[in-house]
Amino acid sequence: MVALLGIVAAALTSLSYLPQARKALPRNSTEDISLAMLCVLLCGLCLWIIYGLMIGNWIVVLANGVGAALVALVLVCKMRDVLRVSA
Repeated sequence: MVALLGIVAAALTSLSYLPQARKALPRNSTEDISLAMLCVLLCGLCLWIIYGLMIGNWIVVLANGVGAALVALVLVCKMRDVLRVSA
């Protein structure tokens, strides 16, 4: 039961970034997203992945890996838009 609770919690928190990623895909759509927040969040998620690997917890690794991938996608879109504006 504990593992199931962890899986459901991990799925919900990891997939919560999906709507933001979908919103960020069109060009010039990331104006209201903080670059600093994305960088800090991605660093935190990467640290959670390392922690999960160190304690051997695949739920922590997988959940934060999915979250990190989605946040990284939003970060790439944000950088695309920032560089486009400054060029």
